[in-house]
Amino acid sequence: MTDDASPDLRASDSDRERVAEVLRDALAEGRLDMAEFEERLEATYKARTYGELTPLTRDLPASGIPAPAPVSFTKEPAQDGSWAGRIVGGEGSSAGAVAIMSGFQRRGRWTVPKQFNCFAFWGGGEIDLREADFADREVEINCVAIMGGVQVIVPPGIEVVVRGIGIMGGFDHPRDDGPQRPGAPRVVIGGLAFWGGVDVTRKVTRAEQQRLKEQRRQEKLERRREPGH
Repeated sequence: MTDDASPDLRASDSDRERVAEVLRDALAEGRLDMAEFEERLEATYKARTYGELTPLTRDLPASGIPAPAPVSFTKEPAQDGSWAGRIVGGEGSSAGAVAIMSGFQRRGRWTVPKQFNCFAFWGGGEIDLREADFADREVEINCVAIMGGVQVIVPPGIEVVVRGIGIMGGFDHPRDDGPQRPGAPRVVIGGLAFWGGVDVTRKVTRAEQQRLKEQRRQEKLERRREPGH
């Protein structure tokens, strides 16, 4: 949260989740120990106002979380499928994630850094790249899953290289969905799975799924209108 926001304003679920993500990153980077993390995380989900959320991340580098923008009812133009605008440079919006007897998610619009590290112990995580931007044309995702699991979801058309090691566990390779799209990034997935697994799958976005569903419906209607049906 920012100090500009009125401390008396009521916080939303998305505000609390943004603070929780900063705390998870701080734990992964060693800025918080487990006791501090659990104490602040509990306070985050109990917080009712901005004033209660602000102190929880004030001493952390990524504490400048902007106040939520007003809700817009105007839909943004759909992307044309080009990767040109999704290689954005910079440091990425999240450097890592930790799930210890819990879970984590990175999905929707976020920026994948050049190297993303995650750890799951008796827990699970989801890393969804379908709507993500990328800090570089080649990014590396290192997953350590111990008696836990991590799912990495990639869109069709990007090159995926899996180099992870499985010990009584495994790394699942995604199916090949044809040639790489022009300008698409390369994703290298490595790490260790011990009594756990890292599942790498290809899926289209929900919007694309809906578009394909509507396209099939239209095709069925057109066939029914043809003579002889």
